Amino acid sequence: MTETSTGTSTRKDMPGRLLRLLSLLQSRRDWQGAELAERLGVTVRTVRRDIDRLRALDYPVESTTGTAGGYRLISGRDLPPLLLDDEEAIAVAAGLVTAAGGSVSGIEDSSRRALAKLERVLPARLRPRLAALGDLTASVPYRGAPRIDPAVLAVLASAGRDRRLLSFDYRDRAGATSPRRVEPHHLVSLQGHWYLVAHDPDRAGWRTFRVDRIERPVPSSRGFAPRDLPAPDPATFLRRSFAEASYRYTARMTVGLAADDLRGRLFAHLPGDVQDLGPDACAVRISADSAELVTQYIAAIAALDVPYTLDAPAEITGRLHRLARRLAR
Repeated sequence: MTETSTGTSTRKDMPGRLLRLLSLLQSRRDWQGAELAERLGVTVRTVRRDIDRLRALDYPVESTTGTAGGYRLISGRDLPPLLLDDEEAIAVAAGLVTAAGGSVSGIEDSSRRALAKLERVLPARLRPRLAALGDLTASVPYRGAPRIDPAVLAVLASAGRDRRLLSFDYRDRAGATSPRRVEPHHLVSLQGHWYLVAHDPDRAGWRTFRVDRIERPVPSSRGFAPRDLPAPDPATFLRRSFAEASYRYTARMTVGLAADDLRGRLFAHLPGDVQDLGPDACAVRISADSAELVTQYIAAIAALDVPYTLDAPAEITGRLHRLARRLAR
C-alpha cells in the first residue's frame, strides 16, 4: 500500500503496518530506512514515525550510523513478546518436538519447557495442530553422535549473523590443538554431527570445523565483508568437502550403476565421492579413518549384485576376505 496525499490510508493501516515493521526488525539485525519503506510500501518519513511509535511502546529500537542510516531492534530486559505468524509458530513447534533426536546437550528438557510455553500463548486455532505434533511425533537419537554445548552453537551462530571474526582453539583428528581465526558463514548438521562452514583468511581458503572440536570460541569486535560460498549452499559445500578429503584409508571402485542409482540404493551417505562415468557406470571413492567403516561400505556396494572393480589397501582387502569366509560358513 502506498501513501495518499491525505495520509488517510496510511493512518488506517497503521496497526497492521506496525506489526509488519516489528516482524521485519526481528528477522534481521540491521535495516536501512529505505529498505523498510520499500517493504512496507510507505515513505521513509512514515517509517521514522512508526519507529517512534514502537519506541513509545517500549520496543528498544536504536538508530544506526552509516551512509543511509538505519535501525536495529536491540535486546533488553523488558523486550515485549516475539511475534510469529501461523506458519512460523508451527515451524518452531516442529523443531522443538523433534529436538530430542539431536545432539545438542540438554536440549530435550529445554525443548519440552519451550513447547509448553509456546502452547500457552498460541491462538486457539493453532493449538490442535500443535497438540497433534506433540502427540504423534517421535525422534530417534543419533547413536554415538558427540554432545554439543548449546552455548557454543549460539556463539558461532551469533558471530556468523553479525559478521564478526571468530577466534577459537581447534582440535584436529590427531588430537593436536591450534588457534584459528575465521569468518563464520553457516552451521550445518549432518547425521548428528554439527559443522561450522567458515572462511579462514590466514589460510586463504574455505574450511569446515567439527563443532565438538571447537574450544573457547570468542567473537571479535572486528567485522568482515561477506564472501560468496563456492557452492550453491552450505550443505552442498560440506558434502563436497567430505568428498575431497583424504583420510587414513581410501578405496576406489568402479560400479556398474549410474551415480544417482547407486546413491539411491545405499542405506546412508557415502564417506567419499561418486562420479558418473556414463549411463551405466560410476567411479566411487571411499575414505575414512576407520578401516571397519570403509569395509562396510565396500561390502554394501558389493551386495548390490552389479559388476564392480576394487582398488584398496591391504588392510581393507584382508578384512573383505575374512568377511567373505565368514559369510561362506
